[in-house]
Amino acid sequence: MTMTLENAPMDMGGEIDLQKYWQTFLRWWWLIVACTVLAAGSAYGISSRMTPVYSATATLLVQQAPATNVTDYTALLTSERLASTYAEMLTARPVLEETQRRLGLSSLPGSVTVAVVRNTQLLSLNAESTDPELAAMIANTVAEVFVDQNRQLQEERYATSLSNIEKQLQELPVKIEETQRELLALGSANDSESLAERARLETALTSYRNTYSALLGSYEQMRLSAIQSSNTLTIFDPASAPVAPVRPKKLQNTALAGAVGALLALGVVFLIEYLDDTLKNSEDVSRVLGLSTLGVIGQLDKESDELITAHHPLASVSEDFRVLRTNLRFAGVDKALRTILVTSPAPTEGKTVTAANLAVVLAQSGLRVALVDADLRRPRQHHLFNIPSGAEGLTESLVEGKTDGRITQPLTDFDLRLLPAGALPPNPVEMVGSQRMRQLLEGLASEADVVVVDSPPVLSMADAAVLAQAVDGVLLAVEANKTRRGAAQDAVLSLQQIGANVLGVVLTQVPQRNSRYYYYYREYYDADGEKKKRVRGKRRRSHTSV
Repeated sequence: MTMTLENAPMDMGGEIDLQKYWQTFLRWWWLIVACTVLAAGSAYGISSRMTPVYSATATLLVQQAPATNVTDYTALLTSERLASTYAEMLTARPVLEETQRRLGLSSLPGSVTVAVVRNTQLLSLNAESTDPELAAMIANTVAEVFVDQNRQLQEERYATSLSNIEKQLQELPVKIEETQRELLALGSANDSESLAERARLETALTSYRNTYSALLGSYEQMRLSAIQSSNTLTIFDPASAPVAPVRPKKLQNTALAGAVGALLALGVVFLIEYLDDTLKNSEDVSRVLGLSTLGVIGQLDKESDELITAHHPLASVSEDFRVLRTNLRFAGVDKALRTILVTSPAPTEGKTVTAANLAVVLAQSGLRVALVDADLRRPRQHHLFNIPSGAEGLTESLVEGKTDGRITQPLTDFDLRLLPAGALPPNPVEMVGSQRMRQLLEGLASEADVVVVDSPPVLSMADAAVLAQAVDGVLLAVEANKTRRGAAQDAVLSLQQIGANVLGVVLTQVPQRNSRYYYYYREYYDADGEKKKRVRGKRRRSHTSV
């Protein structure tokens, strides 16, 4: 039976950027968690070793002395301006020095700050110390000192004015008495000079009396203002010893440090992702190489059987190879693909395992399949199929001119034949590029439906380029998160320059969380072939892929 492979790779659909970010987080969650825990733990440890600092607050009320000639609004504005002025004066050196003297301290152990409560006439005086009792004492003492100093200042200001008024009040009665005596001395004289003098004296007497009366009123008003001004600044709410420290805030510091650690880790992760030039998914393959991703193969454990499709056909990775097989059925438009070359840009990217499992799933579908190990430098197909390393194979067939090949059939439950590499020759390129090699492939293609050829990497040796010209199509295997974009591009360019038919890319060793295929197939296949959700298991990277 002849299989015609026509191309139309499955469209798996696009993925939104949010999913890519989520996949990036899943790849690096351990780093983000580690940085978060480390930062939070460090902050908590440092905060625990810090000496607690307590803050005590005293509140002062500022009022403008009442006056009959100002409105309540003006008085309020004046009080607010006074509050701002007092806030600056409270932390001045004279206040702090007097506080130190009263408390018997050489210096204040902590800071003293003052703030005006917004849109009020209140001053908030804060004092900090490692001793809660001392913090309250400092706050209250600073407030008391400033109230005392302010009262003294107001008293001194009014004392000078009152003293001047008192002096004038003492002088005016004397002048009034003297003027009255002069008026009496004039008697009843009515000559012009006497009349003029009398008029002058009466005017002076009236002025002295009016001035005296005005000074008495001013004196009384100023005396009352002096009394009231001493009450413009009062302690509204004295400070009390705080119960809890204001610093350090363990929980806040821990949470903040954890958040900063997480953000820094995220920044590092996205920087790594930005600088990472490896191929990660089918979108990268399409964007960088301009090729379709024909298969996305999940990770294989080091301890697991690399020939998983033969030994565990219902495993999720086996289903990945069956998806590859399905896509290859549509991999040629007008020409049947009888011979398929599987290669990779560099070693250890999964080409050998891909070729072997692809051959198995093709045979499992009822096709006659021939698998040729054309990697005459580092052959491994005989190892996967438990064929003795000294068994004759491709090399002997080419040397002896047996173009039908020395075919070994390692599996009997389906039609799969293996042609191992045989003895390693000194001239691999000449042998795989010979006319006999072409005749051998043609002979195998006439007996089988599909011939799968495993070759050396493209960039390492010239063998793959030579073989690519002798087959119907080339399948390029690249390992996710390992194969660099430049290497993959160089490999594709090398194949295209010689006219090779590059069918597409097989993405190998894809973590299950990054492979969209797992979301579609993982629920459908279990050990009994029934629909049952599998238990997720962490897979480790294989070190045996070729």
